[in-house]
Amino acid sequence: MSVGTSTDITTPAASNRTRAGLTLAVILTAQLMLVLDSTIINVALPVIHQQFGFSAAGLSWVLNAYTLAFGGLLLLGGRLGDVLGYRRTFLLGLAVFVLSSALGGAAQDSAWLIAARATQGIGAALAAPAALSLITRSNPEGTARNRALGLFAAVSSGGASIGLIVGGLLTTSVSWRWSLYINVPIGIAAIILGRRLLPETDRRHEPFDFGGALAAVVGMTSLVAGFVWIPEYGWSTRTIAAIGLGVVAMAAFVIIERRMAHPLFALRLLRSPGRVGALLTFMLVVGGQMGGFFFLVQYLQSAHGYDAFTSGLAFLPLSLGIFVMSRIVPRLIGRFHPLRVALVGLALLLAAHIWLSQVTASDSFLAGVFWPMLFLGIGAAMVFLPMNIRILAGVRPQDAGAASGMLQTAQQAGGAALGLAVLVAASGIGSGSVASVGALMTGMHHAFHTSTIFIGVAVLVTVVTLVGERIAAVRSVRAAELIAAQHSGEVLEEA
Repeated sequence: MSVGTSTDITTPAASNRTRAGLTLAVILTAQLMLVLDSTIINVALPVIHQQFGFSAAGLSWVLNAYTLAFGGLLLLGGRLGDVLGYRRTFLLGLAVFVLSSALGGAAQDSAWLIAARATQGIGAALAAPAALSLITRSNPEGTARNRALGLFAAVSSGGASIGLIVGGLLTTSVSWRWSLYINVPIGIAAIILGRRLLPETDRRHEPFDFGGALAAVVGMTSLVAGFVWIPEYGWSTRTIAAIGLGVVAMAAFVIIERRMAHPLFALRLLRSPGRVGALLTFMLVVGGQMGGFFFLVQYLQSAHGYDAFTSGLAFLPLSLGIFVMSRIVPRLIGRFHPLRVALVGLALLLAAHIWLSQVTASDSFLAGVFWPMLFLGIGAAMVFLPMNIRILAGVRPQDAGAASGMLQTAQQAGGAALGLAVLVAASGIGSGSVASVGALMTGMHHAFHTSTIFIGVAVLVTVVTLVGERIAAVRSVRAAELIAAQHSGEVLEEA
């Protein structure tokens, strides 16, 4: 009888664990697919360039159309999740992403492909914040959430390098079109399983901040476009106008958000210095990482003669570093302060970027690329999870979507799009242009010197945040001791 009772009790628990595991697997698979598409087509750009006759500047928009739509609409996507429900928004975003992937794979000209890539970005902007919100809503702060966020951070940071590997394999063995078609069966499976497994969340009847969304999209798009155009057109009228419009639009965005009862961007979330520091560090690190993806692919193909698949496979050390450390970092955070773990990771990233800024065309893969790539993977894993935890800590349930959108905006728009645009501008190489090996090496060195500055600033921000929190903690203890001493004195007087 006791055995039967035990079985009756443990079977539902085991079933719940299985369901929770499958739910997390669906979310992570979808997130991996969304992140993959920021780089999966990188190694196919030379083939696409020849097939559709893109201009040097136009080719860059095959990447930027996706990144800009993704990053520019993340805040709106996060807010829609808060209002419409995370499950519903997640599935809607996946449906848009799958349909646009199929259309992109079937593209017959450059305008068609760029439009499909932008629509992919819209779908990703709806699905990604909802995916992260579903994780945080399903796991209270603590060990379980840290473990889930560790896997999410590993997928988000490692997905870009995996995209290069998968894209290279598909481009070499089948066609570049399968870099987009592959999303269709995976996305459909995620939608079907998601409808069965994902928990339903409440809808809230609140107005949408479309004015703020428009200002954010115009601002981010204009800023990135301006920086992308610097290598092509210099400080021309169009470049200055784009950057100026971006600054004005972002200023208008802040004003709109301060006046809205239900803003797109919850400015109150920035009242925490720790969260602001984590967002800034996160953005700087992602921006630096994107330089590695963009320039190292060109370096491997131009200086070493790698084909699409081999150059993608060369990023395997980075992917392995991320995924191995993603299993270890949650335990490290359990023993040490998250910022201390992040500082070790930042030190590795700094070493990797300095190393890459010195690489030459004659260096072997092992000497010039393997070790810095491994450091990039390990360092990123040690930075991303602590920053994810700090950005999402203490967020009220009704702000989960807004916080998720804010985090991923920092990653996609601030880091991936704007950061890459700054590095391309610093390199002096037109995005998507074909440069000589000598010009490429010079530009790559300039870019990695700039990304080294990014990481150096991130180190400084993290150290200042850690010291500030330590001082605040000491003051808090002293204040408590003083209050206790005063209370003790009052008790003695009364006695």
